[in-house]
Amino acid sequence: MNAFLTYVVLGFSLSAPAGPINAAQLEKGVRFGFLHAWLVGVGAMVADLFYMLLIYFGVAHFLDTPFMKTFLWLFGCFVLLYTGIMTLKNLKLRENGEMREFPSEMSSFRSGFFMALTSPLTILFWLGIYGSTLAQSSQSHAGQALWHSLGIFVGIMVWDIAMAIIASSFHRFGNRLILQITSLLAGISLILFGLYFGYQALLMLAG
Repeated sequence: MNAFLTYVVLGFSLSAPAGPINAAQLEKGVRFGFLHAWLVGVGAMVADLFYMLLIYFGVAHFLDTPFMKTFLWLFGCFVLLYTGIMTLKNLKLRENGEMREFPSEMSSFRSGFFMALTSPLTILFWLGIYGSTLAQSSQSHAGQALWHSLGIFVGIMVWDIAMAIIASSFHRFGNRLILQITSLLAGISLILFGLYFGYQALLMLAG
């Protein structure tokens, strides 16, 4: 049980650093509440599970090819820039008092899913940290590797719920100025991550 909790903490800790998923959760939670922020995280977790299964069954080598890395940097750049620009655009609409249609739960889920699926940072995590963890666990027992994998995933799930609660608290208790500033920072953060992804893609193409 102690080993399981250790991997739960690992999954939680690895999810905590600032990244595009956290920025997207914060932006959705501030604007639309807990459910939408949580669903962004759920979408990201489904993508995480997809990569986890690929690596667990040893079929993820193609993700490490230059072509796939370049494609994912480019597509991730597009997804993040689009999301960030739309965030800033919707902020301007709210400042002008224009009404905006409330998004569907599925759109929030898709947002998190495609961000995580197309993020090379996500792939680097699963190939690097999870891959080495899996190799170490497999040396002792295959069942232990699965148990440790579950621990990491539970840690990610705990962080997802925590971020949704934090973001929705801004939605519930924040005043208009705080909500606007938070959305503005989240949108800028997404655009900066998108530009970083685009820069990495150019480096891959130049190399």
